Amino acid sequence: MRAITIPQSGGPEVLTWTEVPDPVPAAGEVLVEVAASAVNRADLLQRQGFYDPPAGSSPYPGLECSGRIVELGPGVAGWAVGDEVCALLTGGGYAQRVAVPAGQLLPVPKGLSPVEAASLPEVAATVWSNVFMVAHLRPAETVLLHGGGSGIGTMAIQLAKAVGARVLVTAGSAEKLARCAELGADVGINYREQDFVAAVREATGGAGADVILDIMGAKYLQRNVDALAVSGRLVIIGLQGGVQGELNLATLLAKRAAVAATSLRPRPLAEKAAIVAAVREHVWPLVEAGVVRPVVDRVLPMADAAAAHRVLEAGEQVGKVVLQV
Repeated sequence: MRAITIPQSGGPEVLTWTEVPDPVPAAGEVLVEVAASAVNRADLLQRQGFYDPPAGSSPYPGLECSGRIVELGPGVAGWAVGDEVCALLTGGGYAQRVAVPAGQLLPVPKGLSPVEAASLPEVAATVWSNVFMVAHLRPAETVLLHGGGSGIGTMAIQLAKAVGARVLVTAGSAEKLARCAELGADVGINYREQDFVAAVREATGGAGADVILDIMGAKYLQRNVDALAVSGRLVIIGLQGGVQGELNLATLLAKRAAVAATSLRPRPLAEKAAIVAAVREHVWPLVEAGVVRPVVDRVLPMADAAAAHRVLEAGEQVGKVVLQV
């Protein structure tokens, strides 16, 4: 088969579409013929040499895909050759075939194309596991989503609105904020022009946000806690603003607030399977009902993965960039 390889760390130009050995499904895995994969920021970090794949996983980038099952490994039940699926991956989505643990498979939602389906698993699993399983967002609560125009942001807006929450988002342009509003965001904050802490306090009558989903890490740590409500929950899922920050614990104590940090890729198979099962139970019905929809910014050929990485690095997209085989 052919896959995007990373012969050496570097810029997008190092990504190489080349022939590699076909994967062989192990016990409990299926072999998927890939129709499309989507680009995530973790792929950029892997290309740059900052985020190696977990031991034993595919060396190729790509944390989600859609396609068709072409082979079952030993011990797989509940799936058949020919099934149209999408999947959460530990790696290997930028390829013509990938071996996937059966617990990380999802049926393609009714009415969706393979391209749309490829854009869903990683963001759906990330948002559901963090906003709902960790932070326990409830109806009528307020959630602040940093990076509202990203793949994660566009999914989180829709899921939060679906459960009856009030949604505040940050983004870097009026155009992105307008797209967030179209998806249901109640308040848009331009982080280039506004202090998001002040904007959150103004929007909530001084109360703050009950839940904050953060992709920045150190740069926003104290300010996020400042923006939290009493009993608020901050969940950090990205480190675009650095890895070391200072935090006034007195503020955290006074608010009886919680700070959590999570990652999805290195989790054990059983934990990933539990998250995928929760996504199938709670998110997939909303997708099939049209309440939550994929947001695909553009589709590029798999062989042109370098161009897709440049789009993400420039922050040009709203939603997901998809690579099609």
